[in-house]
Amino acid sequence: MPIGSPIDPASLAPFLHGGDLAAARQMFPNAPEPIMDLSTGINPYPYPLPPFPEQVFTRLPDRAALRGIAAVAARSYGAPSADCVVPAPGVQILLPMVARLASPGRAAILGPTYAEHFRAAALAGHVATEVTDITQVKDVQLAIVVNPNNPDGRIVPKASLLRVAEALSRHQGILVVDEAFADVVPPEVSLGGETTHNNLVVLRSFGKFFGLAGLRLGFALAAPLMARRLEILLGPWPVSGPAIFIGEKALADERWKATTLQRLSEAAQQLDSLLVGRGLEIIGGTSLYRFTRFSNAYALFEDLGRAGIFVRRFAEDPTWLRWGLPKTQDDWQRLRATLFLRNSSGKTQGR
Repeated sequence: MPIGSPIDPASLAPFLHGGDLAAARQMFPNAPEPIMDLSTGINPYPYPLPPFPEQVFTRLPDRAALRGIAAVAARSYGAPSADCVVPAPGVQILLPMVARLASPGRAAILGPTYAEHFRAAALAGHVATEVTDITQVKDVQLAIVVNPNNPDGRIVPKASLLRVAEALSRHQGILVVDEAFADVVPPEVSLGGETTHNNLVVLRSFGKFFGLAGLRLGFALAAPLMARRLEILLGPWPVSGPAIFIGEKALADERWKATTLQRLSEAAQQLDSLLVGRGLEIIGGTSLYRFTRFSNAYALFEDLGRAGIFVRRFAEDPTWLRWGLPKTQDDWQRLRATLFLRNSSGKTQGR
């Protein structure tokens, strides 16, 4: 399909989630392959997979294996002990379980943010509303804050979150802090070490920073009693043997973490330079994704999609786009060529 040709607006409904390449191909059926997926915030430079021993596939993981990865995760995330860590097959499965820890009532979600928190709160019987400032979180049974936020990278100070937790505790309310992208911000942002608060749950994603989202591994950090309640809800063998094996190695690999943080920071700066040069305004993000405003984002999204490059757009504001990081030099060159493609009149497409 040539750039600039009409497209059915109904097919351009924003992705509900990043990474849905089936929806992307349906939206742009003539886009060239391979697709460059920039619609997620997953590290494109994944942790290298070592050889796997056969038994991680042939045996059920026992309690000792779960305790082992919980202990490594506690050290990595600053939790007091393994008793405060609940391994799970990805954070996604934890969302409705954590929401059920609070008695059904009103839920406040600091937004705009990851939409699945609304669905999880509703599944747990809450009436969820979005608030735009942390000071608006009052008199609710459940409060949810994504920190740093997706998609804009907003960070709520730890002191503000602890004040919310204290206020909620007076009527048995629970604060959930989703730290899916906290690996790339300063450690002092995290509430992982604050699980002495009995009404606080911190969620940590493994797959985003380590670039292994398909492994399905995540953690809930909470006071031991609340952690035990989540373990009961998850049941036996919640995490696969391969996930435990690679998770332990990766979480303990401090050299790889430091090198990767630097690499992501440099890539984010490179992406910023490219986007600003194209006329986009950087309004937020983390080193795993950049968040931009552009007056003609709709047309730019079309041009990119037809070229087989997929970014994230949003129903909340048609000028917003979120950009993941290209992986290879060929990907960077392809993105640059598409962003600055000129038609026969000499005008850059999508302005």
